[in-house]
Formats: sequence, C-alpha cells, structure tokens
Amino acid sequence: SFSAAEVRARCAQGACLVRCHRRLYDLSGFVRLHPGGEQLLRRRAGTDVSAALDGPPHRHSANARRWLEQYYVGEMEPGEEPGPPAAPDLARSSCLWATGRGLQPEIPQLCARYRGGVWVPWGYNRCLLPQDLVDWQKPLLWQVGYLGEKYDEWVHQPVDRPIRLFHSDFLESLSKTAWYVVFIVWAPVVLYLSWVSYTSLAQGNTRLFSSFTSEYSIPVHKYYFPFIFLLGMFLWSLLEYLIHRFVFHMKPPASNYYLITLHFLLHGQHHKSPFDSSRLVFPPVPASLVIGFFYGILRLLLPEVLGLSVFVGGLCGYVIYDMMHYYLHYGSPKKGTYLYGLKAYHVKHHFEHQKSGFGISTRFWDYPFQTLIPEETFEKED
Repeated sequence: SFSAAEVRARCAQGACLVRCHRRLYDLSGFVRLHPGGEQLLRRRAGTDVSAALDGPPHRHSANARRWLEQYYVGEMEPGEEPGPPAAPDLARSSCLWATGRGLQPEIPQLCARYRGGVWVPWGYNRCLLPQDLVDWQKPLLWQVGYLGEKYDEWVHQPVDRPIRLFHSDFLESLSKTAWYVVFIVWAPVVLYLSWVSYTSLAQGNTRLFSSFTSEYSIPVHKYYFPFIFLLGMFLWSLLEYLIHRFVFHMKPPASNYYLITLHFLLHGQHHKSPFDSSRLVFPPVPASLVIGFFYGILRLLLPEVLGLSVFVGGLCGYVIYDMMHYYLHYGSPKKGTYLYGLKAYHVKHHFEHQKSGFGISTRFWDYPFQTLIPEETFEKED
C-alpha cells in the first residue's frame, strides 16, 4: 500500500501515478503513448481519474480500462484517498467491469492484470477470471489458430507486451522492423524511379492508348509527371483503405486454423499488441513481394513509363503511410493539429471501433464507404 505522501514524492520525481478510487497505477511508461497527449496525463498525476474515465471529453472503452490494469502497482492506504468512498455503481463504471463474452459468459472481469501471461484477479475481487488463452512464453503464431471462435474477441483485447511469432530467430528477425528502415530502403527507390520516369517522359515517346489506336493516341509530356505522381499517391490512399478493411480486418472462419494464423500474421498481432514498436511498419522483405505484385499489374494496364510514374507515386504514398502509422502510435502531436486528431482516431480504431475507422494516413475514404468513427456526445446534466 502507498500513502498520499509517497505518491506525491514519486510524482515530484517525475513519475506519473494516478488513482482509480483506492487503486494506484504507474503510467510513467505510457504517458508518451497516450492519445490525449503526455501533458494531459502529467496534469492528472497524483489525482483520482475515475471520473475522467467516463468523460467528457472522452468515454474510455472497456479495452482502455482493461489496459489500465496492466500498470497497477498497489492500493492507497485507508483514509488516504480524498473524498467519500465511491458508490458501487460508480466503481462498477469507472473500474474494469466487463463480461467475458465468448471467453467465460456471465463471469464479471474486474480490475485484473497480466502477470506471466495470465489474467490475475486481485484478492478483494472475489471472482474468478479465465487464464489467457495462449502461452506467452512460446511463439504465438502457431497457437492462435486453435482459439477458434474465441480468436476474434481475444485478438481485439490489446495488451502492452511484445509478441514473438516464430521459433526461428532468423524468421523472427524478418518479421520485425525499425521505423527508419522503411525510409532508408524505399526513399532512394522513390527518388531513383522518379528520375527514370521523368527522363523517360522527356524523350516524348510515351503515348496513352497507343496500343489501341495511333491516330487518336494522347502524348504524355514530361510536365505531366507531377500530376501522374500525385495520382499514384491518391490511388495508394484508396488501396491502403481497401487492404486495411477487407484483408487485414477479414474475420477468419472459426473452424479454419490456417486462415486464423494468416490473419494474425498479417494484422492480428498488431491489434493484440498495438504498441510493439518493432511491428508497426511493414518489413522490407515481404513488402518487396507485395510492391512487385502491384508494379506488375500497372505494367499490364498502362504503357511502361506511364505505369512506372503511377507506381512511384504510389510507392511514395506507402512510405508516407508507414511513417505516419508509426508516428500515430509513438508520436506526441500538438493538440489541435491534424495529426493529433488522426492519432486519437486511430487509437479509437484499436481500442473500441475495430469495424470502422480504416483510414490511417487520411480519413477521406471512411466518408464515402460510411465507416467513419462517430463523434462522441455527452448529454448535459441538469
């Protein structure tokens, strides 16, 4: 247990301790990742956040409350917490009550934490919680397929811990990538192919529809290159949305071990551990295979130089997307900026709205496809 003086002393030393009634949490390692910004949590250091969890301005999801329990460090000493004891309903709403749908029906899950890969309930809960469905001491990729109908719920309950996929150290290394590797590998490719495209167009030999007719074919001048490049970036933004929604968020059949395993490899791992810094960008080796596939499609559909010009714009869009995705998880954008809103939007996708909010670098495509995450509203009290 901790006294109020101990909490104040730790906060004065730079720690970020908050309370939910008598329960104490150390958020020092999470403050930079908080979608509301580091300063918001810093201002609440040493205070009771039980009311803030229910909003406004933001009502925290069941996953967010479950996430909080991972930082539990102890209890406040009796009489140390300010204010009268919370009513049961308030405690029920502000701490971590959830029903284990699909995992253990009708059993309440209150204020539990991960310890050694297992959900451990606190002594006073007087309730039983199911153990985690996987062994975190072993690679997860070959385990998740056995979860069956429990997989979808399990994978969308995020945890703050690194994931290991493979037994082989070599394969494991290929599945991890530092954010800057994407820029180092692909930025020179974008610059080189841009120069090749522009100089090829400058020769004046590229014509649109030349394979169908020579009389009505349209010449493509070098001055068109910036617009073709931007077209490629625009098409990438659509492709980004479609892949995220229909491939990454497919719901694999509960009876299909291999599709569940594939889903976890492609995207499920990211939703299970959204702040694993080594798994936030696409590793260059598998990325090169996907990029080569789309280049081949453009070569079939468009004249060689024109297809290359669209391709390099799309490749630039991909690099920007991967850099933005990492920043939305680990950056601290200034409140009120475009990236601040986008970070909050993307975190909502992870913690509460997994079936909407598929735009990452932009919310543009969520509008026509009607998958925009709705704005939260709070009724005014009398």
